[in-house]
Amino acid sequence: MYEAQREACIAAAQAGGLVAKKFFRKLDPTKTTEKSRNDLVSEADHASEAVIKAELALRFPQYRFLGEESGASGEGTRCWIVDPLDGTLNFIQGFPHWCVSVGLWDKDGPVVGCIYDPMREDLFVAVRGEGATWNGERITISGQTGLDGAFIATGFAYQLGERFETYTKALSSVFYRAKGIRRAGSAALDLAQLACGIYDGFFEMGLRPWDMAAGVLLVQEAGGLITDWEGGDTWMETGNLVAGNLYVHQDLLTALKS
Repeated sequence: MYEAQREACIAAAQAGGLVAKKFFRKLDPTKTTEKSRNDLVSEADHASEAVIKAELALRFPQYRFLGEESGASGEGTRCWIVDPLDGTLNFIQGFPHWCVSVGLWDKDGPVVGCIYDPMREDLFVAVRGEGATWNGERITISGQTGLDGAFIATGFAYQLGERFETYTKALSSVFYRAKGIRRAGSAALDLAQLACGIYDGFFEMGLRPWDMAAGVLLVQEAGGLITDWEGGDTWMETGNLVAGNLYVHQDLLTALKS
């Protein structure tokens, strides 16, 4: 049903990833700037977003565009939401864990989503009502039966400010029950790896729309649940997100609320 949008999503993500990868460990430090304290942007971010935006505009000029670097543009009921390089700090430091995220949303939520990891050539794709794939193979979320013994992904950023105290309390509630907790520095890639069963659950505060736009659809189409920290549906507005299968998700919610 959304084949053309799916192909556009993939083409744009791969084009952005190819451009960004050419900069990896070759950045000019004088062209890396600070949007706010410890919130960095590199020439790779801008170059990736430019090629993604051009690819999508060529295929669907009638759709709106929201990019982390260039902001909002265009009109229409459907909107591409793009993170041209999720994991910028990792990228700048030369840590090979980052990705490109491209999602299409309409008034009912995510329509198609693609997360591309150029370092591993991993391609995660989801289409509303049609499931999710990893390098062309159908994926499902893990069958972990609860938080005890689960492998959990999380994230935090300097920009949390005073909310970091709330986050650390939540982290301590999860820490003693999980088998392992990883903070790898790319929420979009965390969600993709949750969708394919690498992680069993995920929680984070203060995410932005481009961090989640593609990843949430991957999780949902792989059979997972997405809510805010209260179990509601304000996660796109608040950026406070909890994800996992039915059992892990419910245990995470209980732990976070406590």
